[in-house]
Amino acid sequence: MAGAPPGVQTVRMGFFDRNRQELIAKGYDPARLPPGQYLTDRFPVLHVGDVPEYGPGEWDLTVTGLVDHPITIGLDDLKAMPSVTLTFDIHCVTKWSKFDTTWTGVRVRDLLAQAGVQTAGTHVIEHAEFGYTTNLPLADITTDEAIVAYAFEGEEIEPIHGGPVRVVVPHLYFWKSAKWLRALEVRDADHAGFWERNGYHMYGDPFREQRHWGD
Repeated sequence: MAGAPPGVQTVRMGFFDRNRQELIAKGYDPARLPPGQYLTDRFPVLHVGDVPEYGPGEWDLTVTGLVDHPITIGLDDLKAMPSVTLTFDIHCVTKWSKFDTTWTGVRVRDLLAQAGVQTAGTHVIEHAEFGYTTNLPLADITTDEAIVAYAFEGEEIEPIHGGPVRVVVPHLYFWKSAKWLRALEVRDADHAGFWERNGYHMYGDPFREQRHWGD
């Protein structure tokens, strides 16, 4: 194969640039893809610890902390609440993004309303199996799109992706959406969760590339 004409420099395009060009060629708005991310059709599996197994009736969710009436509900109770089915993009801190994912669940703010958040409450800690935690401001986990999800693409969420129930907060990196959710704890200040104690950003905005401490 002939090389470039004399005087013309060949520029080799890297993976992320090629991926973004492919995204544009497919008709996507490139503004949907945060900086430093690549688009994938796959759903990579990443988590801490083993995948838990639940028998019938073994899973439940507690809302606790700075609330007037702590509550504990089972999966059937959750599914009986008014639900929403929403489609949005998700972004992992490990640099993959997946567009147009569809989830069904209950808005977090509706669950918190049942318990009655006290005026001192400013942040929420998501507690999952095996002691995993992650932290969010109350304002970020009570948006229209922040849900406790029990279905993905119309089917039960696979255990490897957090089933039977996980949080989905799509405007933050996906580690902020805990798999295998077991409790929502309202607090009066921010407290680092598992990854936040180990170098990850306290907030995690993908469009600002807030991956690690100091970003």
